[in-house]
Amino acid sequence: MQKTFLAAAAFLAAASTGASAQLFEAGGLTLRAQVLAEGLDHPWGLDFLPDGAALVTERSGRLRLFTDGSLSAPLAGVPEVANFGQGGLLDVRVSPDFETNSTIFLSYSQPGSGGAGTAIARAELVREGETPTLKAAQTIFSMSRKTGAGQHFGSRIVFAPDGTLFFTIGERGEPDRAQDPGDHAGSVLRILPDGGVPEDNPFADQEGAAPEIWSVGHRNPQGAVWDPVTDALWIVEHGARGGDEVNRPEAGRNYGWPVISYGRHYSGMKIGRGTQAPGYEQPEYYWDPSIAPSGMAVYTGSMFPEWQGDFLLGALRSQLVARLDRDGEGNIAGEEHLFEGAFGRIRDVDVAPDGSVWLLTDEDNGQIIRISRAD
Repeated sequence: MQKTFLAAAAFLAAASTGASAQLFEAGGLTLRAQVLAEGLDHPWGLDFLPDGAALVTERSGRLRLFTDGSLSAPLAGVPEVANFGQGGLLDVRVSPDFETNSTIFLSYSQPGSGGAGTAIARAELVREGETPTLKAAQTIFSMSRKTGAGQHFGSRIVFAPDGTLFFTIGERGEPDRAQDPGDHAGSVLRILPDGGVPEDNPFADQEGAAPEIWSVGHRNPQGAVWDPVTDALWIVEHGARGGDEVNRPEAGRNYGWPVISYGRHYSGMKIGRGTQAPGYEQPEYYWDPSIAPSGMAVYTGSMFPEWQGDFLLGALRSQLVARLDRDGEGNIAGEEHLFEGAFGRIRDVDVAPDGSVWLLTDEDNGQIIRISRAD
């Protein structure tokens, strides 16, 4: 397990290249940060279509298409969302088979009996005429036991190479739910694209367990990615006062919350049994104090060969991008902080088809920012 190590944090604004672009120097690189769009209401998730256009969600319930340098009007056909607290329209993921089925997937806080809970929907994206729309949206997963709590919905979506769909749900502010395999809260889950349950899910045949669950003991994972270096799912999740974690969830394993943690409660009191206990997995990496990590990407582009295979994570509280340097085996070897305080709260990080890095800022006047090489 790695403890927090700051490899480099000296990112200095070197110059302005106009009202919407700045230059930053770091590690021998000159980076250009350009604002592509603004005026978004707390944008949460972004994904690219095969033609290079991008879909972006707004927490209030709007889905937009960014193409040819501009944002579309909100798309019709989005499911109703429970827009309160940390809930709303959250992640978006384009189907790996989009070119043949035009399908996209959304995660959102779904209103229902008892309050709200995380749900997954699929829909067809129709781009005929001037305004794209969603058609035939259907909910393929709805979490058990909705509540009125406004926190910890999770809610990143990741496709695995075998076509299954992973997604995350936080423990909804009730820590003990993360230790119950019969409760969707506090888990990483795995389903088929039609909402069915893969036969090899670890709890598929266990009486009293939720068959969609892949792993348990998670507090609030808001970043997830399929990593081609290790051929595995990796996630990043919020701790309390410290104890943010990077984990590599394996089938049927328990990642400890709230029994073990490297942080403390907001009151300063000890969490559970401490940092280790038999039967609970250790994180691959952690932060103490907390940076409040959110969206996560693994860099696989051509624009920054220096970052190949590294993790890029947005941070809300610390208002930065964390680059986790990795060795040839995929182990985390160090950390570099980028753009600290430059853009506000970073909600999501995505690698574009051209190798540039796109950021979403979690603000009332949220932005899409493109990071590219300036040299």
